[in-house]
Amino acid sequence: MNRYWASLLTFFLIFSVLLFFPLLPLLASMVFWQKHFFINYIQTLKKIGRHMQAMREGPALHYFADVMGRASQVSEVMGGSCVQCGNCCMNKRCMFLQPIEDGKFQCGIYSSPLRRFSNCGSFPLNAYDIERYECPSYFVIPIAVAKLD
Repeated sequence: MNRYWASLLTFFLIFSVLLFFPLLPLLASMVFWQKHFFINYIQTLKKIGRHMQAMREGPALHYFADVMGRASQVSEVMGGSCVQCGNCCMNKRCMFLQPIEDGKFQCGIYSSPLRRFSNCGSFPLNAYDIERYECPSYFVIPIAVAKLD
């Protein structure tokens, strides 16, 4: 997908979320079967606000341009594993991120089938993802290209 269409889709996504902003805690409760989003309405709205600010800083565009539009082959190979630091969750601003213990976090919608339609399952896609979120555990594995004589 080219950058123009990705930018247009990003604009419409953010505009749509802002348009329905007051209804989002109710929608989140219904979609993810978690009543705390609606019960804690004001707190959920604040989390959505932080989430949307983080989305405007690049993750939405990254999703449409790189994740949805990526080639079947990514040029970099990643190594490492998740240490549950929460950095990749928009620098701990994702509304679904939940603290668990000792500075560790977990995704509140990890088991939701809708999660697969997010950036979450693609992290890290490339070295830029690792640098952007200062990931302490993933790294790029250098690939040696064999010379043919």
